[in-house]
Amino acid sequence: MTVISDDTPDLATGSAGKTTEPEAPVPTANPLAGNPGVIGVPTVIAGALGLGLVNVGALPGGAAGATLAILGTCTAVGLLITTIWAAALGQSVSAGLFAVFFGFYASYVVLTLGLAHSWFGGSAVSATDAQVAWLWCWLITIVLVTLVTLRLPASFTLMLGFVDVALALLLAGTMTGATGLIRAGGAVVFAFVAVQVYLYADLMFTETGGRGLPLGRPLVTR
Repeated sequence: MTVISDDTPDLATGSAGKTTEPEAPVPTANPLAGNPGVIGVPTVIAGALGLGLVNVGALPGGAAGATLAILGTCTAVGLLITTIWAAALGQSVSAGLFAVFFGFYASYVVLTLGLAHSWFGGSAVSATDAQVAWLWCWLITIVLVTLVTLRLPASFTLMLGFVDVALALLLAGTMTGATGLIRAGGAVVFAFVAVQVYLYADLMFTETGGRGLPLGRPLVTR
């Protein structure tokens, strides 16, 4: 009869009778980890600069189509990626805000293409009505977004407030034909860009291990 000595390895307890601890699972890195804003914010800046240049009359004849290469690719695609990324991370507020800006820029591209190809009717009145309808819809939407995000840091409220003012001026200028109001709206767009640049600096400082910038206290804390 074969006798199993104490030094014989045991499949259950390990070599030489020593009990082995079960190995802890090796944590795997989350491929989605990170801050989606590193894509979304600079693409918004690029698109807003294009809109500002159009509305202040810096481009020949105020050629709105000149910005479509940026808005239809860099800005719209970048914001779509950012929205999906934020949603996948469970960042519902960020995903919602980026989705709103994606809708804004993507619909602007469609509006501009439609005006260039007479999709909304060939007359000047039809073109103006299409622009007015677009501006009304987005003015109401962005004002609503501004009001329901007052619990965010004040920098975000300031950013959205500039969008509200710019859209209101553009709407008034489009309805009355006052180019001065449209140019004023374009100037406010650059103020929006300035806030975006500040937010982007805070984001990149934080993501690279530095100290972020002060974003201001929320206007509503309850």
